[in-house]
Amino acid sequence: MPKVFEKINDSFICEICGHENPPAEKTCRNHCCKCLSSKHVDNLPGDRACDCHGILNAIGLEYVGGEARQIVFRCKKCGKLGRNKIASDDDKESLLKLAGKPVPEF
Repeated sequence: MPKVFEKINDSFICEICGHENPPAEKTCRNHCCKCLSSKHVDNLPGDRACDCHGILNAIGLEYVGGEARQIVFRCKKCGKLGRNKIASDDDKESLLKLAGKPVPEF
């Protein structure tokens, strides 16, 4: 049976670019809306229970029906791949830089 946890959806200051990120509107924010970087802190979305704490670099976009839906990340410390839905307030220029980059399969 999966571990029950309380989702934590706090604001945070990005360790990469210094941008202050507000809490997400619909789910737990897991990446900076300015530079799209993240920190490897979750085992399950929003649980903040991972001990790695490496930097998750955005490496590409995952598409569904020709539309970009998720950002794909790779942890600089442990190499784990992850993804998170694109948020409405994500920086459009940062997203465009990821467009068309090949991403590994999960």
